[in-house]
Amino acid sequence: MTNEQVSQVRTTLADLAAAGPVVVDGGMGTLLQDKGLDDGGSGELWNVDRPDAIREAHRAYAEAGARILTTNTFGGTKPRLDMHGLGDRVHELNEAGARLAREVAEEHGALVAGDLGPTGELMEPLGTMDAAAAQAIFAEQLTGLRDGGIDLVLIETMSDLAEVEAAIAAAREVVPGLPIVATMSFDTNLRTMMGVRPGEAVTALATAGATAVGANCGRGPGEMAAIAAQMADARPDGLLLVAQSNAGLPQVVGDHFEYDATPDDMAAHAVELRDLGIDLIGACCGSTPQHVGAISAALT
Repeated sequence: MTNEQVSQVRTTLADLAAAGPVVVDGGMGTLLQDKGLDDGGSGELWNVDRPDAIREAHRAYAEAGARILTTNTFGGTKPRLDMHGLGDRVHELNEAGARLAREVAEEHGALVAGDLGPTGELMEPLGTMDAAAAQAIFAEQLTGLRDGGIDLVLIETMSDLAEVEAAIAAAREVVPGLPIVATMSFDTNLRTMMGVRPGEAVTALATAGATAVGANCGRGPGEMAAIAAQMADARPDGLLLVAQSNAGLPQVVGDHFEYDATPDDMAAHAVELRDLGIDLIGACCGSTPQHVGAISAALT
């Protein structure tokens, strides 16, 4: 079967969402830290140096019930990889990350979300990066993700609408036709670091062309529920909503951090999100396949 034929028979995001809430996977960075990733190290390098560990993480989430697997490419833009001396390997590391997720997704009937995180650069006028430069950075990353075989684009943990809009423009340039999911991270004032409110994010990003808009990371399920409610109030017809909370807040336990929301806590939170009308429900920092398994069981 050709790649084109596979894409024609593969389940789509719209198909999944039409059947009820879609379970998305959970945190990757904290899982890799538990497996030995040094604090400040490049998780993306594991896509080529330790691919079995990445496959194992994807497979654990898929077996827990996740129908969307997120590529291990959160820091896969050139500015982020430059911090590790890897800026000349953008295509290689992103293609490898997408290919690993694709292998596991094919085994479990899941979709692959190509993950784009913040560049780490500030947009004009607070910083020096303009929209064209940001779009080019994301387009370079997306070329690798496309070549590795993604089904949708996930733009996540953003704080600046202009940066998200640049990533959306890059997706429409490099992978036209693929669904675009965009999530922002909101703090204790229910605003992003750049002052964006949940309802404003929904309105602006729907207009920019996102298929789904939502929130991820944050301070835990309680605040995520409040954010999700505001997003639901602002939702235009046809827009999907997504929520991926951290597994609570990190607490020092011995020589490491543990997040304080249990799998049962996240399961109860998932039901609350479903009742608010959220379409894509997963988890973020501190979450494990056990958290996602509880979410999946609660939504089944």
